[in-house]
Amino acid sequence: MVFNSLTFMAFFAVVLVLHAMPFRWTTKKVNLLIASYLFYAAWNPPFVILLWISTVVDWFAAQQLVHARRPLVRRAWMLLSVVANLGMLGYFKYGHFLLDNFSALMAGFGVHYVPPAWDIVLPVGISFYTFATLSYTLDVYLRRALPARRFLDYALFVTFFPHLVAGPIMRPTELVPQFEQPHRASASQLRFGLALMTLGLFQKIVLADSFLAQAAEMIYDSDKIPGALDAWFGTLAFSGQIFCDFAGYSTTAIGAAMCLGFAMPDNFRFPYAAIGFSDFWRRWHITLSSWLRDYLYIPLGGNRHGAARTYLALMTTMLLGGLWHGASWTFVVWGGLHGVYLSSERMLRARFAGYRPGPGMLLAFGLLTYALINVTWVFFRAHSFAKAWSVLRGMAGANAAAGPILPTMHLVMTALIVGGLVTAHWLMRERTLESMLQRAPALSLSAALGVMLFTIVIAQGAGNAFIYFQF
Repeated sequence: MVFNSLTFMAFFAVVLVLHAMPFRWTTKKVNLLIASYLFYAAWNPPFVILLWISTVVDWFAAQQLVHARRPLVRRAWMLLSVVANLGMLGYFKYGHFLLDNFSALMAGFGVHYVPPAWDIVLPVGISFYTFATLSYTLDVYLRRALPARRFLDYALFVTFFPHLVAGPIMRPTELVPQFEQPHRASASQLRFGLALMTLGLFQKIVLADSFLAQAAEMIYDSDKIPGALDAWFGTLAFSGQIFCDFAGYSTTAIGAAMCLGFAMPDNFRFPYAAIGFSDFWRRWHITLSSWLRDYLYIPLGGNRHGAARTYLALMTTMLLGGLWHGASWTFVVWGGLHGVYLSSERMLRARFAGYRPGPGMLLAFGLLTYALINVTWVFFRAHSFAKAWSVLRGMAGANAAAGPILPTMHLVMTALIVGGLVTAHWLMRERTLESMLQRAPALSLSAALGVMLFTIVIAQGAGNAFIYFQF
């Protein structure tokens, strides 16, 4: 069951009605918990067991962390949580990757090793809810938060269907307190939540799937060698597609939670208007970047132990962040490039600490940032290094014999949509989506949402699964 399906619309309507009924607050939370399990079970019922394991282990470990007095005992309970969560993530997501690389390593030593067949399905959303539950026990272990007072509140935090399978990656301190007190959306929250859901589904179904996906697929999923125009436009199309797909999911999730009376943090803040790469990561997948900062970068030393240690922490964090996205070396290279960008930016900022660019240079730096971000998208989208190298050669104009691939219609659509997207990001750079919608004239906003709804209905058959479900 995905947000861009009629099944979800029917499911969500039932959840809204039940949540509006005059039941006791505990009953409403039980209803939300059951609904969240049904939402996840609609994909693959047996994997609900993984949610139960993660929920029970982390709940029990956090309770014991509070009562344990000896440091060794506290570390043992923390280790149990880490092993349980990362063990499931490693088995389901990285088992095949590790076996293949072990086989390649043995072949390098002249040993012929054939790994056993690995026919394991990746549980949808496991990377997201694993990070959410880990943050719970880590915060309790580090004495940054107290454990939830009620098991029901914690179980609902883990499984709450808006954020369950693709984020935003919630912290217990953000959501559990909201479950402790009765919540019901006001009329303005309901209107705003439905507006966010409409905008999110428009981004996903209409822009990402109907207009941009095919251009990216024609470049990255074919054996043809792209020239400069095709390579750049195919990559630009994917940059628009991945944003509209993932930001569309996050916006829909935030809107769905708001319709129920709950607040979730922004996950995107006009990232294609970023000036520099640290600014990009403050705007792109905000809940992941803050998670990596708090639980990887800072524990690795952050910027507290000199430049060399800082660069090592940055590279390690981004390499692991790349691997989190997928069990492939192309994702590791994607993360590594971002680590190089962030480290280089830090060096340049230190070297030119007194430099204050004017508006023209800020725009130039922003466009350079966007261009270099598109270079990293090549490795994120390509299924192999051979394909990534082919596209990069095309972007550099080195595929001289390449013939045209993208029809004029796709070139025009990509230019209009991605150009409009980047322009909108720059115009809204200092604002939030919430402020933009709240300040828009009611008549104009209603007309825009009406057009979006119409196009969503027209394009409904073109909707695909969200890209980030594979992570």
